Amino acid sequence: MRSGGMSVQSIIETVEDADIAVAHEAAEIRHHPVTQALGHLSEVADQPPMLALGAVTLAGGLLSGDRRVAEAGARLLASVALATAIKTAIKRTVVRTRPHVLADEGRYETGLMGSTDGPFSSFPSGHTADAVSAARAMARVYPGAAMPCYGAAASIAAIQIPRCAHYPSDIAAGALIGVAAEAAVDRLWPQVAPALDVTLHALDRIEPLRDVRRRVAEAVPRP
Repeated sequence: MRSGGMSVQSIIETVEDADIAVAHEAAEIRHHPVTQALGHLSEVADQPPMLALGAVTLAGGLLSGDRRVAEAGARLLASVALATAIKTAIKRTVVRTRPHVLADEGRYETGLMGSTDGPFSSFPSGHTADAVSAARAMARVYPGAAMPCYGAAASIAAIQIPRCAHYPSDIAAGALIGVAAEAAVDRLWPQVAPALDVTLHALDRIEPLRDVRRRVAEAVPRP
């Protein structure tokens, strides 16, 4: 198959060459304190904390009776879960050594259906997929927070390169997965929303919970 005079294989090789060149440059600042610090901070976009964030936000919205918060949590949780499932399926199929393997051992390998160990699962970037899906989910419910959310997702994605965790094309693929996962959840949301409303209504009928909500509302100063 050819596109614009170039075969698919040629395009892949061109992208890989560019990725490897960037990885060599990134290796020079891999151990810089700023790179390491930002890398540690970016771990917030790993799947356990992201799923936990969605679950806690959903629970907080349900317990407080705040539908908007509950919707944000549900959308975030579903989007991240779907993005995680997609990237996991791809990682189990596509083998690609991470940039730190190239930097430390001078070895670069790609293939299909090989080892799924961490050093061989560079493609795609799961941190980017989860961060982008979460950012778009939050922006759906809180449009005013779109820029900070997108900025955080972009920062998380970008730091994966200098920390030698991913190649640029891994980041691009992760971002596409995040966008697609959130779009799928948004498309299905009209079918999910009634269940959220039923749950909120059921919780609102619990007298002790209503009392707690009233006391909290009375204790929180109004603007």
